[in-house]
Amino acid sequence: MKQKKYRSQHGLFVVEGEKVVRELMEAAVKPIALFVNDSTLLKKFEEAELVPPQVLKQMSSLTHPSGILGVFHMMGPRDKTKTDWTVVLDAVRDPGNLGTIIRLCDWFGIDELVCSSDTVDCYNPKVLQATMGSIARVSVTYTNIADYLSESERPIYGAYMDGASVYRTNLGENGILVMGNEANGISEEIGKLITERISIPQFGGATTESLNVATATAILLNEIRRG
Repeated sequence: MKQKKYRSQHGLFVVEGEKVVRELMEAAVKPIALFVNDSTLLKKFEEAELVPPQVLKQMSSLTHPSGILGVFHMMGPRDKTKTDWTVVLDAVRDPGNLGTIIRLCDWFGIDELVCSSDTVDCYNPKVLQATMGSIARVSVTYTNIADYLSESERPIYGAYMDGASVYRTNLGENGILVMGNEANGISEEIGKLITERISIPQFGGATTESLNVATATAILLNEIRRG
């Protein structure tokens, strides 16, 4: 389960940590197996199997195992309560960035996250840790995002260094926000489908080349929800 090909083959994924496991279970995602390494956790998760700490360490992908590990079925498409805004990711490769963006979508009430096929796997253990359980509440799908955007009737906003200031842009009540690759930004193919290029203006004398994609997503989603 530590490798994507085996996760895909079996339709299973592994999560570690009491908070993430509990969040999934409270979202009615039932584990097919649950392992803990001490009796205190066993009292909290009666369906778990108690295993020696050294065994859990062998199973874990963490340097310092949290003490609980769950094996879950991958989640299928979920009903979305909102359809006002969608975030689309174009080749975001860093697991921490994807996990943080999933958590941001949960915080800002974005139910749908659409990813290009070359975006990092949302069931990557590092992604799951970074989501802090938000993976249970955000529908993440992988598709050809060019086709997805072409078929949409909503306005499509793309994050660029040279776009119009987001603080002077009327974002409206619905739309699609496209965030690009950490190094190269939004690809040329996807850029042709963007209806409005927006940016986060730089203040002061900072010489930073660009913002981290997850940080930029947080600022833009805040502006979207601020109205």
